[in-house]
Amino acid sequence: MTPNNKSPHGKTSHSTTAGAREKADKYTEFVSAGLGRDLAKRLGLPQPAILRRYNPQAPLVEGPILVLGQGSGADAVAQVLLDWHQDVRRHATPKTKLGAIVAVLDDVQNPGELSEPMLAVAGSLRDLNKNARVVSISRLAAPDDAPETAAARNAVDGIVRSLAKELRAGATANGVVLENGIAADSPSAMAALRFFLSGRSAFVDGQFLSAASEGSRQAPNWEKPLEGNIAVVTGAARGIGAAIARTLARDGATVVAVDIPAAGDHLAEVANEIHGTALQLDITNPEAGNRILEHAMSRYGRLDIVVHNAGITRDKLLANMDAARWDSVVAVNLEAQLRMNKALLANTCFADNGRIISVSSTSGIAGNRGQSNYAASKAGIIGMVKSTAPLLAPSGGTVNAVAPGFIETAMTAKIPFATREVARRLNSLQQGGKPRDVAEAIAFFAQPQAAGVTANILRVCGQNLVGQ
Repeated sequence: MTPNNKSPHGKTSHSTTAGAREKADKYTEFVSAGLGRDLAKRLGLPQPAILRRYNPQAPLVEGPILVLGQGSGADAVAQVLLDWHQDVRRHATPKTKLGAIVAVLDDVQNPGELSEPMLAVAGSLRDLNKNARVVSISRLAAPDDAPETAAARNAVDGIVRSLAKELRAGATANGVVLENGIAADSPSAMAALRFFLSGRSAFVDGQFLSAASEGSRQAPNWEKPLEGNIAVVTGAARGIGAAIARTLARDGATVVAVDIPAAGDHLAEVANEIHGTALQLDITNPEAGNRILEHAMSRYGRLDIVVHNAGITRDKLLANMDAARWDSVVAVNLEAQLRMNKALLANTCFADNGRIISVSSTSGIAGNRGQSNYAASKAGIIGMVKSTAPLLAPSGGTVNAVAPGFIETAMTAKIPFATREVARRLNSLQQGGKPRDVAEAIAFFAQPQAAGVTANILRVCGQNLVGQ
């Protein structure tokens, strides 16, 4: 569910959502302890958990990591986790609470080979801690695979998505998919694994990231992965855009915050807070891409990361749609990104290892009543990302998108109570996400360690019960 981004004065911001502060889910707080928890149990009411979100000082997971799998890939993944100073177990230890289970299935060749590892996972599920992680590492089913191999590899998709709907207490299940020739312990696969294990992926559930190439073997700086990078965030004055700008800055990037002149005061506040710069700009201007490049080059000498977050809604049933509503949404949400990407691809200052990350929406995947124009623009972003990836690949660049579901913002707080409560609970985690959940996924895609992760559409929706 995506809110309409109108200010109290009726003007439209290019920020994806309004309101800098995260909105509390009072119900989740109430049923998480004491009388509320007991009452929810007796009445059979939903009991969403308080999610473990990213804290740079916190451990990667809370408890040992059980690595399952018999091949060399499992051994290699276990070694990487040991190098990360994790407590790694290769066999289940009774009565030991686990922080995560990693099932390495990269050598599976037929469906019968799934039985042993998946039953081993099943035997340890009751030992999971709150907010634990289950992550599979498997291979992409390729057109030239034998039917048995393709069936086994695609079966992992159904297993992980189903398990994600069974887990409770804030635990999630996700998967890393290796394309042909990519080792299980490749830097790109391990970057995706680390993201799924960490609190960065708190609101990502039942999803997959594909590792398309080995990725960067540059020594990782997990505390400040974006140190020295210059990033642009559009729609940065409020809400999700402001959260993205703050998160990239926290991870070490210098941020150029972009939004329309009408949002100038909020934009300046965000830019000053993160020690970045503000650029007042209507991204529908045909020269917006060049303006952004000129600003970055004149201030910092280069541009490494561009986050296309700006967006608007003009909701109407298609039968009542008019040209103004349709054209304005497509112009801001999609056509502006296409033009800016052309400018970026044509400029050598962005050519080496550049990162482009777009904000799509679950509406673009599953559709939403009264949002045919918005869904068209967000589905268009998905097509744009997949076709742009090969254009960036020769220079080491990547392009990905995140697709948020119900995110707690000032605008969703204005939805009528009953509608809001239903929308919050319609996912496997039974709650709404936070703007920082979207920002964390974007920050992951921007990392040098994610150099082999491209053309992904990652849903940040708690496994919303629509679409995939």
